[in-house]
Amino acid sequence: MKNNKTIIIAEAGVNHNGKLSLAKKLVDEVKNVGADFIKFQFFKTENIILKKTKLTQYQKKNISNNNIDQYKLLKKLELSESKISELINYANKKKIKIFFSVFDIESINFIKSFKINLFKIPSGEINNLPYLTAMGKLKSKLILSTGMANIEEIDLAIKTLIKSGTPKKNIIVMHCNTEYPSPIEDINMRSMLTIKNKFKVEIGYSDHSNSDEVPIVAVSLGAKVIEKHFTISKKLNGPDHKTSLDPKQFKKMAQNIRNTESILGSYLKKPSKSELKNIKIVRKSIVALKDIKKGEVFSSSNLTVKRPGTGISPIYWDRYIGKVSRKNFKKDSLIN
Repeated sequence: MKNNKTIIIAEAGVNHNGKLSLAKKLVDEVKNVGADFIKFQFFKTENIILKKTKLTQYQKKNISNNNIDQYKLLKKLELSESKISELINYANKKKIKIFFSVFDIESINFIKSFKINLFKIPSGEINNLPYLTAMGKLKSKLILSTGMANIEEIDLAIKTLIKSGTPKKNIIVMHCNTEYPSPIEDINMRSMLTIKNKFKVEIGYSDHSNSDEVPIVAVSLGAKVIEKHFTISKKLNGPDHKTSLDPKQFKKMAQNIRNTESILGSYLKKPSKSELKNIKIVRKSIVALKDIKKGEVFSSSNLTVKRPGTGISPIYWDRYIGKVSRKNFKKDSLIN
């Protein structure tokens, strides 16, 4: 993650709908959409939520049966340890980079057994001190999402991770808005730069908007990581499918990000390879304004500047003014 290439994460999350077969299809699809990683969510429902906890508003909108509670919803979306193990092996076999958002300490300990060296800390865990302490002890690469958080909470989370053993250089902090979909007026992308400047960390953006423009803005402002929800089909039933990108949409987003990187280029200002051929045509040379005889003194009365730039550059104009011509020049001929 130290080069200029933006890391693109396909957030499969729980878009497998609790089915290993669908999770594997997501792995298969991600090979062709331009993502660097696929990420799933792993949790033990009983460890993270009380029974009869209400659904969020976006969950009510996006699932067909919104009479159930959040506990029952997540239980249906949970993948067992054996299925997660099989999914990791499947991704490794397909040579797809896979990692997880983990929501509880038991799940952290399970995932770390696979020697995966990258973890995502979900926005909802940013004030979960025992969880953050367990994460920090991993000393792994950590992506910290900051949806719903203020600067003081981000500060405490980073300090907790560092105090627990994770080097600051291993932490990437993601700006995020956790509403699904995120209203454009609530994105507040400049706060991503506030995070970068205040904490001196690498930054990224986790996008939940319906806009094609938002990830591009994030990259142009310096985001090193872009995360976007990914689904096989937006028509599937589940809390995140409607606000996810299907393979065609995700591929377009990834291409736009790569184009943005090309547009941004480097900080070095010099003629580009494509425009070098234009220099001699577009720039100008010192030429005779009228016929000049040998022995005549060069002046602004008998010299001018015109295209093409195949002769003496007008940058040397002052060297020639006042000099004596050594030969005859016809009007509009290059001075040489």
